[in-house]
Amino acid sequence: MTAVCPSGVVPAGATVGSSRGSGSTGGQDRRYARWSRQDSSDIATDDEGVPARQLTPLERLNLDMCQDDRVVRELTVGRRIGFYKVRGEIGCGNFSHVKLGIHALTNDKVAIKILDKTKLDQKTQRLLSREISSMERLHHPNIIRLYEVVETLSRLHLVMEYAGGGELYTKISMEGKLSDIDSKIVFSQILSAVKHMHDNSIIHRDLKAENVFYTCSTCVKVGDFGFSTLSRRDETLNTFCGSPPYAAPELFRDEHYLGVFVDIWALGVMLFFMVTGTMPFRADTVAKLKRCILEGAYVLPSWVQEPCQRLIRGILQPQPSDRCSVEQMMGCEWLLPIDFPRAMEPFKLDPSYLAESTPSELEEDEAEVREALEILGITPEHILNNQGKDCRSSVTGVYRILLHRAHKRRAVESMPVVTHVVGSSVSKKDRLKAYHSLRHTSKLCVIL
Repeated sequence: MTAVCPSGVVPAGATVGSSRGSGSTGGQDRRYARWSRQDSSDIATDDEGVPARQLTPLERLNLDMCQDDRVVRELTVGRRIGFYKVRGEIGCGNFSHVKLGIHALTNDKVAIKILDKTKLDQKTQRLLSREISSMERLHHPNIIRLYEVVETLSRLHLVMEYAGGGELYTKISMEGKLSDIDSKIVFSQILSAVKHMHDNSIIHRDLKAENVFYTCSTCVKVGDFGFSTLSRRDETLNTFCGSPPYAAPELFRDEHYLGVFVDIWALGVMLFFMVTGTMPFRADTVAKLKRCILEGAYVLPSWVQEPCQRLIRGILQPQPSDRCSVEQMMGCEWLLPIDFPRAMEPFKLDPSYLAESTPSELEEDEAEVREALEILGITPEHILNNQGKDCRSSVTGVYRILLHRAHKRRAVESMPVVTHVVGSSVSKKDRLKAYHSLRHTSKLCVIL
């Protein structure tokens, strides 16, 4: 990313370098030399020593990216990407790895998905394009948000919402199965998110516990849209992708399939995993796993509540058309105590309207974001000059982070409401026993 230095400040190696090369030792050299000797947060003075205005946070950051040795070194070695400080790794996939990032202006934590451009063939590039478009098309409190795309010479970086609570898969692996009420709360959020996807003609195609992330103890978000695609409900697909333990039978039969039914099957596998701590279909090899899934052979423990058993059986039907629809799941007896989260009103992904609107024309959240941008030094001119860059813009990234912060503060991300709580008679010790025999086969993710 190219840093834009404040007006009146010349980056190191520009005018100063040419003056030095000509042997000049005049006032111009002395004027700009002070920027490399003092901290950029200091108040600047003009040639007469009269204090000038203090640099805005954006100007200070841009100046540091031009001239601060430490910051330039971090940018060079990949410890900074654009406006983001890059920290430790928090996940990995077949085509990427994910690192924790911190925005240098807002201090918000983000997840940065890093892809090596040299390894992106045409098929992978198409998947990446779909991932970006899918995330930008969706507006739901239980779906991970995309903030920005940062491109360097060798890598692409997808900057996304950070879910600090970790994966649903990890939680169950470490603590055992979820309680009945926790399963209802988590599954209802996933179900509402998937309904929103399907209502917007998006098929996820890689729904699994590893792609569901906790933001707090009661809120989860569906992420990783790397295999998602835009598809009408009656449109058939033919690409096998996703994780084999979650794959529907029709995928193994090499049939053209309807994406909605494949996502629904994966929801059934995930629900089974949540309430039992084990996978319904387990095997040492993909070939044996395929046979298990085609045979439909699984055993539900007797201690799983009967309404939940009926729901799982209704989802894990061999014939796609026999499976419960998302709407039927949401109305089933097991989920009756739950008030489902609702999709959000679509919000603007580009900040240009902030520069073109009067204060009276803005919603409360939007006015709040515009004020926050101005405090950081992002003016209407910055916003107007930003047009046409979509998510590949640092200004857009700051805007989306601040907008999301405002949404969360105003409780747009509502949690499911449980109208009555059914006590669980199964202790945590007993829940952990169910986990001991689990063979983890759900990490494999393929595309053929």
